[in-house]
Amino acid sequence: MGIFQKIKNMFQSNNEDVEEIENKEIDNSLDEETLSDDVFLENVVEEDSSNKKVKEKKKRRFSKNNKQEEKQSVKVYEKGLSKSRQGFVSKLANLTNKYHKITDEYFDELEEILIMADIGVNTVMDFMDRLRKRVREESITAPSQLKEIIVDELFIIYVNDEVLSNKIQYRDDGPTVILFIGVNGVGKTTTIGKLAHKMIDEGKKVLLVGADTFRAGAVDQLREWSERVGAGFFGKENSDPASVVYDGILKSKEEKYDVVLVDTAGRLQNKVNLMKELEKINKVIDGLIEGGANETLLVIDATTGQNGISQAVAFKEITNITGIVLTKLDGTAKGGIVLAIKESVGIPVKYIGLGETKDDLQSFDIEKYIYGLFKDMM
Repeated sequence: MGIFQKIKNMFQSNNEDVEEIENKEIDNSLDEETLSDDVFLENVVEEDSSNKKVKEKKKRRFSKNNKQEEKQSVKVYEKGLSKSRQGFVSKLANLTNKYHKITDEYFDELEEILIMADIGVNTVMDFMDRLRKRVREESITAPSQLKEIIVDELFIIYVNDEVLSNKIQYRDDGPTVILFIGVNGVGKTTTIGKLAHKMIDEGKKVLLVGADTFRAGAVDQLREWSERVGAGFFGKENSDPASVVYDGILKSKEEKYDVVLVDTAGRLQNKVNLMKELEKINKVIDGLIEGGANETLLVIDATTGQNGISQAVAFKEITNITGIVLTKLDGTAKGGIVLAIKESVGIPVKYIGLGETKDDLQSFDIEKYIYGLFKDMM
């Protein structure tokens, strides 16, 4: 069974599991109502059994909540990738209908479709070589037989035999510090606010630190997000960014915050100054937190396509990046940028923005991404 079929089966079974859990909970609640009088009369004898029932009910509820969260997450992917799916997959379907046999002309048009989806020229060239090899070795003649192979090969190219993690590694012995970098206008401050919301929902105490001190309104914008999501805040306009980070981390340690999210400037047009500023900030963090910042996340606007990839290459030259956040992926028909970014800089995508609400920032999941992109082919 190929990756295409496994992903299809996984998400179909996920929906069925949620329905099954809900039905079981209804049946169990009816059973408990029917037996309530008997339980009252035999409460001493049945105490241990009753405790087991409570534990089992909590276990079912926990399982149900997890399944429902997964189902909701898949729906966000489906909705957020609808533009890419409608543009990319419809072109693939039209190409399949146009050709009855696999020819050089078919391969040329497929290559153009993939490049126009912002998958990246090098990735597409690698993909086409692999596809031609499989067609030759497996004696495939009909384009309709290729849809599963296309999905499988794109998945394999992204994963590339690596163990990819989208998880934030939290500290046990002090605040987890995450730096956010990226040019102005990519949605960096909004991303920080949305990620703070997710972390607070998970029970974390979060502090937002505004170190983009010279951009008009940046500190106030971050302060507004802190109030909206219930996070702490520290920031000073027209101050040295490194000193703001220093004071912010001291505050986080004194007030026992779990996570510190730091907004930084994004003036990439002056790379030397930006590099010095980031070096200074990292030096401050290193002096206060053993091991320094846990993560440095680069925020990129997915709608900028190849320009966004150029930003990733440029930022990688001036600082160490541990992950990518792709914003506004719901606003582009070129969802292939996820694959191109990974291929260009070798840095995994950790989060993607798939809408305007606080809940539309999702941890990146390659299987949900493939499902959301190719759902209409499954």
